[in-house]
Amino acid sequence: MDEFSTKGYLDMELLRFTTAGSVDDGKSTLIGRLLYDSKSIFEDQLEAVKRASIRRGNEHVDLALLTDGLRAEREQGITIDVAYRYFATPKRKFIIADTPGHTQYTRNMVTGASTANAAIILIDARNGVTEQTCRHSYIASLLRIPHVIVCINKMDLVGYSQDTFNKIQEDYAEFAKLLDMNEVRYVPISALHGDNVVDESTNMPWYNEGTLRQVLENIEIGNDHNLTDPRFPVQYVIRPLSDDFHDYRGYAGRVAGGVFKPGEQVTVLPSMQKSTIKSLDVYKTQVESVYAPMSVTITLNDDIDISRGDMLVTEDNMPLVTQDINLMVCWMNEKPLQLNGKYAVKHTTRDVRCIIKEVNYKVNVNNLQKMEGDLSVGLNDIACISIRTTKPLFVDPYKKNRRTGSLIIIDEATNNTVGVGMVIE
Repeated sequence: MDEFSTKGYLDMELLRFTTAGSVDDGKSTLIGRLLYDSKSIFEDQLEAVKRASIRRGNEHVDLALLTDGLRAEREQGITIDVAYRYFATPKRKFIIADTPGHTQYTRNMVTGASTANAAIILIDARNGVTEQTCRHSYIASLLRIPHVIVCINKMDLVGYSQDTFNKIQEDYAEFAKLLDMNEVRYVPISALHGDNVVDESTNMPWYNEGTLRQVLENIEIGNDHNLTDPRFPVQYVIRPLSDDFHDYRGYAGRVAGGVFKPGEQVTVLPSMQKSTIKSLDVYKTQVESVYAPMSVTITLNDDIDISRGDMLVTEDNMPLVTQDINLMVCWMNEKPLQLNGKYAVKHTTRDVRCIIKEVNYKVNVNNLQKMEGDLSVGLNDIACISIRTTKPLFVDPYKKNRRTGSLIIIDEATNNTVGVGMVIE
């Protein structure tokens, strides 16, 4: 923490990013290099990795061991579960989700990518764009990750060739046209030797668009949240019932979209009652505005019935209030989806139950083709389904708002999350 003060660290902007790529493309090595060259690992961690590298007979320190925390991962040299790591530079704080490359761990990638601002997709310079590259890119686009960084790794094994880099960039850009991606950047790197990861590479003078760390530090994430459509799911009703706050009634939660200000009229869903905002309380301070994703307690000028699971919106900008919802779902359980089966649903702060009415089609994520013949949905499958809920939900399309456009499906018998859904129009 010698590069910056503790106060500065707490005030810094946080970027969440995920890594994805085929097996052995070097995801864990890349993250290890980021942590090592950014001086974000402890001496005892480094010593443990050195000892493990020697035991494995490696000629160099295997930085991938910094993230492959499971014993099974270290034994196989692959990533199985999502590994989270935290580090900071003088400009920004980071949370990394290192996700598996194997097809059978698609659900783990969805878990790691669901809250990410950016996705790093690794491509082996020797292999170019593969089926797994297409799979991970499709999932990144499905989850509406705003920023995608394509790292063409192992450039040292192709002689740091600019032609190879350009060819892969052209191939990926052609495929990306089929997907809904807002922003794609390309960085040629060698994670093993540190070229263009934290420090600029002297081996690739033809590239001058910034190292991976510089790209991560300078991504603009201020507009990643929906600041247009006001949405406030009520999480908790605060009634202190103390002498100092005898009549205080506040509604606590996290802004899911838009901007709220004192004096504005709001509508309560599902009751459709109206009131105006009296105050916005953040900890012990009243503020003049709040926006996504801030946490706040809102007080109103009228004493109306509001409880957890209700939502404050504005009358001229309403979400869809419906019990019939079409979803893209990633199934995360070994027990297949049961058509006409009953499940619990959690959407923002609202809990309801649902029945699976229909499976419309599955997606072959390797070629993006719709599969309408085989409608059985099993572990790691991605499908379009229709559900009907016991009570109305207040939803937006996922591409419009990632918070109000997503939900989780829960098996009531086991309380396990069995699916994650993205609302489609």
